[in-house]
Amino acid sequence: MEHKLGVYICTGCGIGDAIDIEAVAKIATDDVKAALCKNHECLCSEEGHAFVQADIDGEGLDVVALAACSMREKQAELTWGDTWVERINYREQLAWCHEPNDEDTQWLAEDYIRMLGARLGVTSKPVPHIEEMSDRVLVVGGGITGMNAALFAAKAGKEVVIVEKEDALGGFLKRVHKRFPVLPPYEELEDNDIASTVEAVADHDKITVYLSSTIGKIDGAPGNFDVTVDGAGASEKVGSIVMAAGFTPYDASKLTHLGYGEVKDVVTSVELEDMASEGKLVRPSDEGDLDTVVFIQCAGSRDADHLPYCSTTCCSVSLKQTQYIADANDEAKTYVLYKDMRTPGQWETFYQQVQKQGTIFVKSEIKSVVAGDDGGAVVTIEDVLLGEDVEIECDLVVLAVGQVPACKSEQLLKLGYRQGPELPSMDAKLEVKSDDDEEAEVVDRKDEVTGGFPNSHFICFPYETRRTGIYAAGPVRQPMDIASAVDDAAGAAFKAIKSVALMSEGKSVHPRVGDMSWPDFALQRCTQCKRCTEECPFGALDEDEKGTPKPNPTRCRRCGICMGACPERIVGFADYSVQSINSMIKGIYVAEEWEEKPAVLCLVCENDAYPALDMAGTARMKYSPFVRFVTMRCLGGLNLQWIADAMAKGFDGVLLLGCKAGDDYQCHFIQGSELAQTRLSKVQETLDRLMLESERVAFHEIEIDNFGAVPGIIDDFMEKLEALGPNPFKD
Repeated sequence: MEHKLGVYICTGCGIGDAIDIEAVAKIATDDVKAALCKNHECLCSEEGHAFVQADIDGEGLDVVALAACSMREKQAELTWGDTWVERINYREQLAWCHEPNDEDTQWLAEDYIRMLGARLGVTSKPVPHIEEMSDRVLVVGGGITGMNAALFAAKAGKEVVIVEKEDALGGFLKRVHKRFPVLPPYEELEDNDIASTVEAVADHDKITVYLSSTIGKIDGAPGNFDVTVDGAGASEKVGSIVMAAGFTPYDASKLTHLGYGEVKDVVTSVELEDMASEGKLVRPSDEGDLDTVVFIQCAGSRDADHLPYCSTTCCSVSLKQTQYIADANDEAKTYVLYKDMRTPGQWETFYQQVQKQGTIFVKSEIKSVVAGDDGGAVVTIEDVLLGEDVEIECDLVVLAVGQVPACKSEQLLKLGYRQGPELPSMDAKLEVKSDDDEEAEVVDRKDEVTGGFPNSHFICFPYETRRTGIYAAGPVRQPMDIASAVDDAAGAAFKAIKSVALMSEGKSVHPRVGDMSWPDFALQRCTQCKRCTEECPFGALDEDEKGTPKPNPTRCRRCGICMGACPERIVGFADYSVQSINSMIKGIYVAEEWEEKPAVLCLVCENDAYPALDMAGTARMKYSPFVRFVTMRCLGGLNLQWIADAMAKGFDGVLLLGCKAGDDYQCHFIQGSELAQTRLSKVQETLDRLMLESERVAFHEIEIDNFGAVPGIIDDFMEKLEALGPNPFKD
């Protein structure tokens, strides 16, 4: 593509002392054909900003390339309106990690300028996809989370639609007798004020509520979801969705080993709430007094045969319910049998209060729960601290059951997506088709600590799901208490509002916030292999009856996984494509064999590996200057042609640095690292057939906080290549 390019080299932060600026400028003007190349001691300063702006105005530059600090730094300072800005990392990944004024450091600096020029030759400034959109918000669920999400969105000026399956708002909180203390001094239970929230929702003129209703179907894409509401006979157009369907208590009928269903005086913590609300705190078997009550914690939770995770609230619920018993009978004895008591934050204060009031806490393993001779129950435990078996005769046993996300047991959204009608959970499996195999390789992604909660990048993007524009909040996202659910509601509501605001400008949401590119498909060359539709983690692609992909631009996260999936290379973005990375590879100077300078291409994920490289540079860690980094949006977009081209050009090795895969994955695009490793296995087979050692291509996972390992990974790879000798294709 034709561009009027201005290259600006920042000489600050040690860059000017590390390289020959004039030699780099000559490459920029002579080889890359930049209209101008200038340097400044501090481009991020007000003077530096004005320095570049003057050339944009006076010379009519349409692309500005900054050879300065990392693209992750000074983003606000190094922006000039709508001008297309490219960054070359001369600070963290050059001046700070390589020897100054060394010929290999200079060679690296010049290569990065050539690579930029080569890429600009086949790319263009993205033109955003813009369409008319609705900014209304759909909230699925009318419990405490859903109602607060609706109120937050409505207060922000948005119209909101709530769909609630029950005949009244309030959700599970309607069954709660008293609330855990949330105000200082955190010692007294508080009244359940759910009625005031219900009233606020009912009175708000921007909130429409459908009761006794469920979602019939959701078609379309973010900004233009078409929602059919069963039970109300209504259709709604919305821009984004907050899923706040809450949780269901764990099915206690599966806990027969704890006496439930077999001993009449064994109830769940939920059933005790009902008893307290009705004022009937008596033995269920004969309505006798409750003189001794035993609470069993983790009833089904933290158990590989039931719920493998901690449900967060069970300890506090039992603490609260000991007060119900004490209020009804101040002479009653209460026991809490626990694996571990978990009372974070202010819960600890209330925990201490309950201890002072006489509740006995025993760290124990439950051996049996059987009926007593005169009613009640006998609980036999192993006291873990004493190492002895103990029998407790009691009038009532209360099982603290955990939270199961509603999406685990109910069909909630009924999305018209090629990849299924509900949100993917961590129990899902990934099917990957290889280049030469018709059968799909199934990679089991079951994570035994999530139990069906919506799958996304849990740490970096709370509320986000794998369906763009759809946000999970409250216990449907992770186990949580009431106060946390209200906070969650605010976060999800504002994410839902922001997503439509960005998409209405043609910009992407997380993690590439503000990216205005979108995938373009040369469908006339499509072979209907369906790999792109199957591998997209976000359901951005549907199919027609022939299997031809049907893009939905507003669903897209701009990861480029579809680009790597396509064997025909028909998918690309205006500023990121198979051709653009190929051109960068071809723009790198590879030394002749006699020069004894190895050449290594390193494809780097921008989300974990690139920041890790920056952090290693900031720590002034040294590694080989013969590695050329090419940044990828996600290694899941790996195209095998890049490796083939690199080896044919004479590169001695190709290193891939990506995010952590597996059960506790770190990949921002969910499956990227797994897909890269799957494709890489096919590359190594090809190298073996070509009589090139498979060790010349390697993949390493990098966690962002493990940046200290980066130099070692690179240097170890360089040692392996030295032992293998030069690439025989080098000449």
